[in-house]
Amino acid sequence: MTALQNKIALVTGGAGGIGSAICRHLAEDGASVVITYNSDAEKAQRLLDTLPGNGHAIVHAPVNNPERVAALITYLTDTYGQLDMLVNNAGITTPVAHDDLDSLTDEWIDTIFQTNWRGSFAMIRACKPLLLAGSGGLIVNISSIAGQTGIGSNVAYCASKAAIDSMTRSLARALAPKIRVVSVSPGWVLGDYASRVDPVYLEKQLNATPLGCLATPDDVANAVLALATTLTFTTGSIISVDGGRALN
Repeated sequence: MTALQNKIALVTGGAGGIGSAICRHLAEDGASVVITYNSDAEKAQRLLDTLPGNGHAIVHAPVNNPERVAALITYLTDTYGQLDMLVNNAGITTPVAHDDLDSLTDEWIDTIFQTNWRGSFAMIRACKPLLLAGSGGLIVNISSIAGQTGIGSNVAYCASKAAIDSMTRSLARALAPKIRVVSVSPGWVLGDYASRVDPVYLEKQLNATPLGCLATPDDVANAVLALATTLTFTTGSIISVDGGRALN
């Protein structure tokens, strides 16, 4: 019997590169995984069709849509009656040079914070009763070392990830001992977004990473899985998955 057998895990934005790796790793270890998506139902369905095990589902529930979040909670309650793990993976950004203050519009600032921070908080608030219904729950917030270094796709993105890490610390204290809250904080991750970045810039990031390579989605997923299965005395921590990038 695997460690996550009979456990229910919810992964927001689960059909993306990092999200799909997290879903696969949790499913391989026995969890029933509920995947939320914002707009691409076909992509979410393709992921669902490949997951091992059973009890998996996809639900249209953008984290910045209160009505869809409420419907998601009703579905989880009616279908499973509990929730053991929430992974706040949904996020958004856009590249804007940090010194180009005019191009970082109010609309983009609001959109980034509504999804990255408010959306994560809204999911935690909505899922809290279900997480308390079992023997103890785990919340993993997918953050970024941009929240610590101030180096990232734009200033608002960096600030939103710093806010997520602050929320992790606050809620780890507030929700203990029944619910653990941890941030997993990647550096650059090879995937859809990295493929659209200037290769010269990406090479510079790689050369500044002490371990000499960039993370893969599986590296991030392994950290999430470890928090669910072996690092069970960890809460309020920011777990870096960055190859030491913050050291340079």
